Amino acid sequence: MQRVIWEDKPADEARGQAFAAGLGVPPVIGRLLAQRELATVEDARGFLDPRLSQLHDPFRLAGMSVAVDRLLGAVARREAIAIHGDYDVDGITSTVMLRRALEVLGADVSHFVPERVRDGYGLQPATIERLHAAGARVIVSVDCGIRAADAARRARELGVDLIITDHHEPDAALPDALAVINPKRTDCAYPDKHLAGVGVALKVVQGLLQQSGRGEELLPNFIKMAAIGTLADVVPLMGENRIIARVGLAGLTAGPNSAGLDALIEACGLTGRTLDSFHVSFMMAPRINAAGRMSTPEVAAELLLLRGKDGATIARAKALAQQLAGENTRRQEQEAAIVAEARRSVEKDPSVGAHNVLVVAGEGWHRGIIGIVASKLVDAFHKPAIVLSVEDGVAHGSCRSIPAFDLLAALETMPELFLKFGGHKQAAGVTLDAARVPELRRRMAELGATQLTHEDLLPRLRIDAPLGLREISGAVIEGLSRMGPFGAGNPKPVFRASPVELIERPRILKERHLALMLRQDGRAFRAMAWRFSEREPYLNANRSGLELAYSLEQNEFRGEKVTELSVADVRLPVAV
Repeated sequence: MQRVIWEDKPADEARGQAFAAGLGVPPVIGRLLAQRELATVEDARGFLDPRLSQLHDPFRLAGMSVAVDRLLGAVARREAIAIHGDYDVDGITSTVMLRRALEVLGADVSHFVPERVRDGYGLQPATIERLHAAGARVIVSVDCGIRAADAARRARELGVDLIITDHHEPDAALPDALAVINPKRTDCAYPDKHLAGVGVALKVVQGLLQQSGRGEELLPNFIKMAAIGTLADVVPLMGENRIIARVGLAGLTAGPNSAGLDALIEACGLTGRTLDSFHVSFMMAPRINAAGRMSTPEVAAELLLLRGKDGATIARAKALAQQLAGENTRRQEQEAAIVAEARRSVEKDPSVGAHNVLVVAGEGWHRGIIGIVASKLVDAFHKPAIVLSVEDGVAHGSCRSIPAFDLLAALETMPELFLKFGGHKQAAGVTLDAARVPELRRRMAELGATQLTHEDLLPRLRIDAPLGLREISGAVIEGLSRMGPFGAGNPKPVFRASPVELIERPRILKERHLALMLRQDGRAFRAMAWRFSEREPYLNANRSGLELAYSLEQNEFRGEKVTELSVADVRLPVAV
């Protein structure tokens, strides 16, 4: 098994102690809060108790006033408004949320979500023409459009007012639209730069409701949809993203929800559960995403737009939720097959696997799945990965990276290779002639050889704090609960305990996992070690004096909440 480097995350100890004293929380919670770079006790208090009142004024976003005035004018004059979304969870939830808000205000509004293979990614001139021909006088993009200069130009030519809302990185020059709302604009002083696409769309909703005098009354109704898109898009769960996720999850749990949301929750087996970020990210979001990956995103959009509670609406919602579940199962099956083929390529073909950047290609691989496959290759080999689907002489690729490698910067060193490319440091997409794939592999290998060291390619485990098993208390559990939801930017804390002993032989579950019973200083806990089955001999040979890295889980068992450990890693103490 590949060696894992444990990295102790530092903290401002004095600040952590001040937080613990000022908030009345255990010292370990104070330390965790200090690691989140919160400046004052009041900042930490707001972090533990996020509320909608902490959201920033939406009109601090450049372009917001123009956009809200134009949309409310269109509502008043009954001009047709079209919302152009994207086919992933962020784009679909953005589309649904903004459409519902405009409908509540009395707008004549429709939506369009492109299909991945038929329409391609982003805002296209042909789509502007299509929406204009259907009567749209105002078009609002959500989660896309920031680099759509050609589409903006076509909208101008047709006399359509285009409002772009997006969160992706802009070009040096913005599209010539009526308004461009993106906190990453260099001339935008908005304090929170890390909103998801649905977060930017939520600010538009907030501005519309605020200008209409209905914000306090209606805004909570839209936070739930924004939370799903925010958690699915893996943006940092700090600032406004944290508020959206925390308040939205509470709303989803408490209800009442729309027929579509209730059907989705039921199909995931989550009815009556306290929903957290795991439930959204790994159970609800994949079903929504499956529509855009495997068939048409309109299935997910229709489900999430269903509102009524009559029998026909509920029946339709359940049917759509089951359709999404079926699409997700089909996605999982195809994903497993492509992952297996890609791994064989890495492990058996030296021209692929011997390099620090993996470039794998397959004829006819499903383009809706290759992004997931790239992520799985990164997890398996801890190397940047580019996965390409080749069809009719063209290679469409999804790229994922590790923290030490700036993927977008690497692509920008070879723009002549691509028909199209774009993305972020850690994730990107490319399109190129299939004949140029060997050249892409060669040039990526050269960059990987010069920019990545052996240490960069070793997986790392962040250790947030020491916490002996005897120190686990109800107050610690409560403090961790208040720190959630966990995700990017606010990761679930990982603790270190040593020496720990294994007091029972590990039990293998489903041929992959280990169930353990661990003890330290007379305090014992059940623990789950996921995908640890290959380490059973090691644990049986080293049953005492172990150093444990773990996180804490609250599980329900026969109606009672039980605290268990989730094992991140285990090793014999390392000499310093």
